[in-house]
Amino acid sequence: MSNTLRSGCPINLTLELLGDRWSLIVLRDVMFGGRRHYRELLSQSEEGIASNVLADRLKRLVANGLLSRVDDPSHKQKAVYSLTEPSIQLVPLMAQIGAWGRRHTPTTPALAIRAELMEAGGPEMWAALMDELRAIHLGAPPPARRVSAELQAAYEKVLAETAADVSAES
Repeated sequence: MSNTLRSGCPINLTLELLGDRWSLIVLRDVMFGGRRHYRELLSQSEEGIASNVLADRLKRLVANGLLSRVDDPSHKQKAVYSLTEPSIQLVPLMAQIGAWGRRHTPTTPALAIRAELMEAGGPEMWAALMDELRAIHLGAPPPARRVSAELQAAYEKVLAETAADVSAES
């Protein structure tokens, strides 16, 4: 983070770290999408992030301590990005942003289901997801509950229902 801060306000300082849309999208994709490599983040982005923007955001997120980067042992030219504890602690904020967006923007059912479940699951689900992310990204012991699997199953169910509805209309 830059040494020249506009103020000491915690909201301002948080926005200086996270305030552009791409930083939050990259964190979302690592957090909820399990995307850990540059190529996955680039090619699987629903929003179509440009390669130069992605490279810049990854560097910025690593420099600000929200992601860590290590060389991928399976491939010399690849890196693996991991969430850090500060970014894992963003789960409640991401859940609230998703809940707000679901209520106040024209979302699609498949892309809104995770936000709906995270809102309904509340702090208990958020804590379970944070424990799971700590196991995946920080090497903590794996928790009993796999929130990511629950969210993925709900997403796939909505996709299947949507495809069935489209087929029935044809």
